[in-house]
Amino acid sequence: MWKEFKKFAMKGNVLDLAIGVIIGAAFGKIISSLVADILTPILGLLLGGLNFSGLTITFGDAVIKYGVFLQSVIDFFIVSFSIFMFIKLLNKLQRKEQEKPPAPPAPSKEEQLLAEIRDLLKQQQGSR
Repeated sequence: MWKEFKKFAMKGNVLDLAIGVIIGAAFGKIISSLVADILTPILGLLLGGLNFSGLTITFGDAVIKYGVFLQSVIDFFIVSFSIFMFIKLLNKLQRKEQEKPPAPPAPSKEEQLLAEIRDLLKQQQGSR
């Protein structure tokens, strides 16, 4: 069982997924900071100093913090758009990589021998 688990854990896809999750978590923190520390204050200024986190509705003893929900929705859209743009860039780079023509293979021994014979024949025809 341990050997099977080790084989599974060391597959390329599992390692790629683990790396993707780690990078995604770090990317998510960056985007969350961008939204919370830069975009939300700017949006608040544009909307007349409105602070989303303070928006609430009170029903009796219950307090509904819909401003926090709005902030989460904005955060989601910005993160989604950022990931979309990042994936679009990666796809563009991969397409360019795939469009490059493959390098011609090195000539085989037979091809090298035939090329030498061709060159010798050209030399003999030129010396006549």
